[in-house]
Amino acid sequence: MGKKLYVGNLPFSATEDSVKEAFEQFGTVESVTIITDRDTGRSKGFGFLELATPQEAANAVTRMNGSDMDGRTLKVSEAVAKAPHDGFGADRGRSGGGRR
Repeated sequence: MGKKLYVGNLPFSATEDSVKEAFEQFGTVESVTIITDRDTGRSKGFGFLELATPQEAANAVTRMNGSDMDGRTLKVSEAVAKAPHDGFGADRGRSGGGRR
């Protein structure tokens, strides 16, 4: 199974193909997703990619974190699983909030 990486501080001109090309030197890039604004469709400047093996991913983090892509310093790290969303806001479903 592949290893997912977070890639931050991407140039807004980056495409999934250009990110794939930059990381192919470390192994098989199984997928690339650049996160976009749902209203405008513009890149939010970060994304995720998956490399075929944990060793390929570790090499990519070591070599690409802090590297330059079109004048931007990339932030590359192992992706962290998103915490499950419980459906309640920041207050975790507690009611009230006023003084007593």
